[in-house]
Amino acid sequence: MTSSTVTSSQSPRPARPNLAFRRLRAQRSPAEFAALVRRAAREIGERVSCDARYVGRVEAGEIRCPNYAYERVFLHLFPGRTLADLGFAPRSSVRGRGARETDEALPSHTTSPMHASPETEGAHETYDTQDPYDTHQDDEESDVQRRAFMTGGTATVAAASLGPFGVAHGSVAHAVPRPGRRAGVSEAGALEEAVRKIRLLDDRHGADGLYRRASAPLRTAYELLDAGATRQTTADRLYTGAGELAISVGWLAHDSGRFDDARSHYAEALATARMSGDPGLEAHAFCNTAFLARDAGRPREAVRAAQAAQRAARGVGSPRLMSLLALREAGGWAGLADRAGVEQALARAQALYERGPSDTDPEWMTFYGEAELEGLEAQCWSTLGDWPRAARHARRAADLQDPHFTRNIALYTAELADDLARGGRPDEAATAGLRVLDLLDEVQSSRIQTMLAGTARVLLPHRRASGVSAFLERHASLPRTA
Repeated sequence: MTSSTVTSSQSPRPARPNLAFRRLRAQRSPAEFAALVRRAAREIGERVSCDARYVGRVEAGEIRCPNYAYERVFLHLFPGRTLADLGFAPRSSVRGRGARETDEALPSHTTSPMHASPETEGAHETYDTQDPYDTHQDDEESDVQRRAFMTGGTATVAAASLGPFGVAHGSVAHAVPRPGRRAGVSEAGALEEAVRKIRLLDDRHGADGLYRRASAPLRTAYELLDAGATRQTTADRLYTGAGELAISVGWLAHDSGRFDDARSHYAEALATARMSGDPGLEAHAFCNTAFLARDAGRPREAVRAAQAAQRAARGVGSPRLMSLLALREAGGWAGLADRAGVEQALARAQALYERGPSDTDPEWMTFYGEAELEGLEAQCWSTLGDWPRAARHARRAADLQDPHFTRNIALYTAELADDLARGGRPDEAATAGLRVLDLLDEVQSSRIQTMLAGTARVLLPHRRASGVSAFLERHASLPRTA
């Protein structure tokens, strides 16, 4: 894949006005239309903070794709239309670029840091903090990703998609500036883009095919920190980007069963957060550490890490972040068989979630919606052995999950299959297990395969039950991962 470049003679690509959305507003004022959007949200149980400014930014083309809450509201408000009909870009082309207003440019085309021009640092472009999908990304690049996956699988997508921080045919793309030159906004932008690409690929395909290839960009990120930055704002972006990349790579290790590697990456991210004084990054690192500790059988550490994350997150001002961290704490209490602790933490998580989204919600939390809340609660009840209750929440999680998050649909459905099997409903468990197997051509996750293996063992005594033998035979034919 060839990457587009930005030179000093090029200006950032201007936003393209969304004329289709403007036509739908008709004679209403932006404020009147925003009120209509908020009313439509209430009708379907969503909470969005739509105002005249948000409407104006959509119409100006600054928000190329709405977040999932807004998407549901818009499709409810205009039944029968798609996001494309409303003038939005495909979500795959804009997944999760965080918005910020800085005195630096984030180039609209990813620039190879080897060929970045220092003059590009004078440019200025504003990014929205209200919508995590506000970005400018080359549509041609998305086509390359789709073709790569069709022809070569997840690992090939990773190679084709990580831009100047990626790996191609096993070699590291050198992204560190020339000797004597410090890192600038082009390097910071490329680093942030690598994080987004990894998250997008994991959402769709799981971690197993990505982990080893994603380690190379992480080494490059820390070489950039060693090179220094031209401005303090750039240095802050580099530290945050390197920390977030360490967390993303740690998660890939975590989800593919490499717990020791994951622990090391999370610790690296935590150290980076402490050095740079970034409470949001610190909360994220502790959040993932808590999740890892729970999965690794260290529930008391999970509780303490989740509580540390909540202390760090107080200054962030995001109720949704605090909600997720309460769920992490609940997972630790479940591992300690403390039902009262679980119930208290779950109640806090639900109350905080119901406060709705905020402009302060971190970019990495785009995955956290009602489906994830239900899925994490299901895991708590499953750990406590309350199989019927766990199955109810797992079923809701799978039903609520946006189709974009293929990996999570497989995860929640695998959780449902296991809860049903252990709860004495083998035929329903087998049906759910078969749905997961249907997704494994697209999703590569050791976590999900481990869950399915456990379900298969529980179902073995019920092999004569309706559908169970079909599930067991298909599961037995799966290729075994190393």
